[in-house]
Amino acid sequence: MLQLLQRKPFDQITVRDICAEAKVHYATFFRHHETKESLLDAIAKDEIARLNQLAISIRNAESYEAGFEGLCAYVAEHRELWAILLNGGAGGAMREEWLRVSMEVAKGEQPINAWLPTELGTICAASLIAETLAWWVGQPEDAYSVSHIARILYRLLSTSIMAPD
Repeated sequence: MLQLLQRKPFDQITVRDICAEAKVHYATFFRHHETKESLLDAIAKDEIARLNQLAISIRNAESYEAGFEGLCAYVAEHRELWAILLNGGAGGAMREEWLRVSMEVAKGEQPINAWLPTELGTICAASLIAETLAWWVGQPEDAYSVSHIARILYRLLSTSIMAPD
């Protein structure tokens, strides 16, 4: 599916296309996934879960800046995949899943600021991170370093969402 998403939008991809690309029988696909959407959901959930866990564990151990550095390093290591997931035909579904997971994570977190409703802060933060990463992986690979993007994310979030009242 990821290779197909490089060539055409998700809504134009069929299960037969996926099977042909993967060289698997049509029935084999349905033993593992009910629909092409469920395959995309599985890919998105797996990647977002990895990214969120990495960022949370690093942030808890060190700082928000370290969390962004780890998050950006992971995306850089898997740049092609994230470029497809964020900028390919699955971008909308990917962002929806990112927001869903972020909302779940936010339920267990203390609000950063009293002035900003947690739900709105989560929406803004998830959107800001997703859109920044989507922009970054769309740039030439050597245009911005991991550290540069991590600093951008930290500054964007710390001056807007994490800013004191």
